[in-house]
Amino acid sequence: MKKVVHEQIIQTKKGKIYFSEPVVMVDNEARGRSGHMSHAMVEFAPGKIMAFNSNCTNKRYAGHSAHGWMEFKISEDYGESWSEPTMIPYSWDLMIDGLNTISIEKALAMPNGDIVAFCLMNSQYAPYCCNPWELPPKVLITHDLGKTWDEPFEFSKYNGRIYDAMFVDGVAYVLEFCNESGFGEKEDDLYRLFKSEDYGKTWKEVSVVPYPSTIGHAYGSMTISPKGELIVYAYNSNDQVNMSYAVSPDMGKTWTKTGKSLVKKQIRNPQVGRLDEYYILTGRAGQNETIASDFVIYTSLDGINWDDGLALGNGIRRSCWYSSMLPIKMPNGKTRLYVKYSENYNEFPKEMGCQVNNMLAYFEKIDE
Repeated sequence: MKKVVHEQIIQTKKGKIYFSEPVVMVDNEARGRSGHMSHAMVEFAPGKIMAFNSNCTNKRYAGHSAHGWMEFKISEDYGESWSEPTMIPYSWDLMIDGLNTISIEKALAMPNGDIVAFCLMNSQYAPYCCNPWELPPKVLITHDLGKTWDEPFEFSKYNGRIYDAMFVDGVAYVLEFCNESGFGEKEDDLYRLFKSEDYGKTWKEVSVVPYPSTIGHAYGSMTISPKGELIVYAYNSNDQVNMSYAVSPDMGKTWTKTGKSLVKKQIRNPQVGRLDEYYILTGRAGQNETIASDFVIYTSLDGINWDDGLALGNGIRRSCWYSSMLPIKMPNGKTRLYVKYSENYNEFPKEMGCQVNNMLAYFEKIDE
């Protein structure tokens, strides 16, 4: 694979951020597979990380498919090296049964040592297997770092897809877009916020994110401002230069503001992470005939007003750039914001496949 994304120095209004040279974390090209979706990462102890990846066919739907099973890798040295992948038995059993597969796009590490993984229930009857959402998401919990897993249970009563999860002040929060078609088609296709106060064993709805409309919406992300405000973002396929956002001062009990957040190079499958005082936004640069499937990075100091963005994909990769981020406090005291993402190992338009490797890089502030 000839990588198209390389290390960068990102100049912001306040200072410089280093984006590291990406490494191939899961070499699907070498094993003749693909790794569509499923980039969840958690830190379960200082410097110890569990990272999930899918092991999918590279034949069905040209590799842009969730037909396969789930694995995870573990790092015990702050993300410098990784174990061999371990398969999650539940995902294999589902695939063999022939009705569904799962994707794990988000997970949480709990203070009691449990790891809670949220499973998107994909239909094997759809060509690309990752919608429509036929079932509510399910929850998998391990108490021993993936050696065993409890029986899965339904997360909510709504069919849909979990787009983000976070743990704040002893409470776990999850964002689910409740719909059956992937993109919002009806006004009752809603983003709902849920919480758990027992480390993921039970969940209850907090509120509906009050976007004026969710028609054409999909994907989503959450972050917390320095003032403790919850900001929830969503992609709008009908207005790709503006992310929808909503702000809550009390973790979803009430909402004080909704609006549009300008992203000049567009954004699809947005992921927002925090690097000290910076907000970092990654994703794919929109989705239409004039946008050439670039990996884009934006920075912001308030989570609403973004810079002009940096496009790194050079327009020669397609149907990739799904990502997830995880902040890690390094032994030297600095914060490293890891980003795990998919990069197509075929060029476009020469090759029409959508087979992807899993890549890993990080953001880190440069001391001036």
